[in-house]
Amino acid sequence: MALASHILLTLVSLFLLIFLVQPQVPPSEQFRFLNNGAFGESTVEYGASYRDLGVIRNHFRLCFFNTTPNAFTLAIGMGTGSSDSIIRWVWQANPKNPVREEASLSLGPEGNLVLAQPDGKIVWQTKTESKGVIGLTMYENGNLVLFDDGGWPVWQSFDFPADTLLVGQSLRLDGPNKLVSRDGSKTLVLEPDRLVLSHLIPRSNNKSVVYYVIEGRFIPTTTLYAAKDQGSTTQLGLDTPGLRPEFPYKHFLARPRFNASRSFLRLDADGNLRIYTFDFKVSFLAWEVTFELFNRGNSECWLPSKCGEFGICEDNQCVACPSDMGLFGWSRACRAKKVKSCDPKTFHYYRLGGVDHFMTKYNVGLAVGESKCRCSCNKDCKCLGYFYDKSSFKCWVVYELGTLVKVSDSKKLAYIKTQNF
Repeated sequence: MALASHILLTLVSLFLLIFLVQPQVPPSEQFRFLNNGAFGESTVEYGASYRDLGVIRNHFRLCFFNTTPNAFTLAIGMGTGSSDSIIRWVWQANPKNPVREEASLSLGPEGNLVLAQPDGKIVWQTKTESKGVIGLTMYENGNLVLFDDGGWPVWQSFDFPADTLLVGQSLRLDGPNKLVSRDGSKTLVLEPDRLVLSHLIPRSNNKSVVYYVIEGRFIPTTTLYAAKDQGSTTQLGLDTPGLRPEFPYKHFLARPRFNASRSFLRLDADGNLRIYTFDFKVSFLAWEVTFELFNRGNSECWLPSKCGEFGICEDNQCVACPSDMGLFGWSRACRAKKVKSCDPKTFHYYRLGGVDHFMTKYNVGLAVGESKCRCSCNKDCKCLGYFYDKSSFKCWVVYELGTLVKVSDSKKLAYIKTQNF
């Protein structure tokens, strides 16, 4: 009995030793970078300044960058880093919670990557303490990885996309399923069988409305792929294995002039979905836009903020600033008159014929008469106007005007609420 107990105790001890005692990061792999010193010389996005941390692989580099003094973001930049080139930011750790000068990025023996303010307050972390991390590396595709002693990722930046997908990076229904534009106003969300582009409208209690849908079999995951075309990597698209991996669904997007693997897909702040491709054989500003969702074939007029706060768009151009006195030349200063009261006696509507709006394409309108449509806007102090389709008898009450699209259908009408004189 004593021997059996001893054997059992030994087995339990071995179990604890093998399964509960995790490897630690060796001293040679530990680090603590401070946000100080000289700035880099390369041109970078957003008119920023940056500090290179020396974690570099295949033209991807880990940096601190700032666009306003003493407010830094930890980010991965893509570019050569030479003084005559440009670095674009393809991943950001703390875009909404910047750190100050002398902030630190550290990886200690316990394996947790920590970004902290100078006073030690943690701003961002990977939460990988005691999970077997033994080091950090940058993969050739720009994926920042904390790995274990088997070389497997414990944490990776590819699982936390911001506004950008790199080649090989995915959106998943059971994981990171969206991109969010840098200003937070636009989202690209993976849903079963489609990708949905939405626009945030603060005036409507921060609700989002759909402005474009990409149909396709995008389940359960979709990945930005680069494929070979006649011997060189020159095809880009979205790849979805689906239920039958031997017959993947490929949504072709672009064929750049040069190596497509040096590309990324971004949801820009204007709402357009673009692919940027870099030709490393050319030094100065060698980025090209090799795909745009909204272009000459798919009018830019359907971008919610194409014409800023207000304006009529035709043939990809903002052509008029509407008012109750008529149409005037458009500029960024174009605004609808503010209505100061909810009392219907203090405002009226002016009518625009042959115009449409991003709200009407993918958002269900109310099947009501035109008078009831107007009544709905009258009762809502936040309503700025309404759109009405006399063919379908559908009504859309709107809380943001933005871009009005000129169309040939005279039965598509807009009524803009404006203050009485």
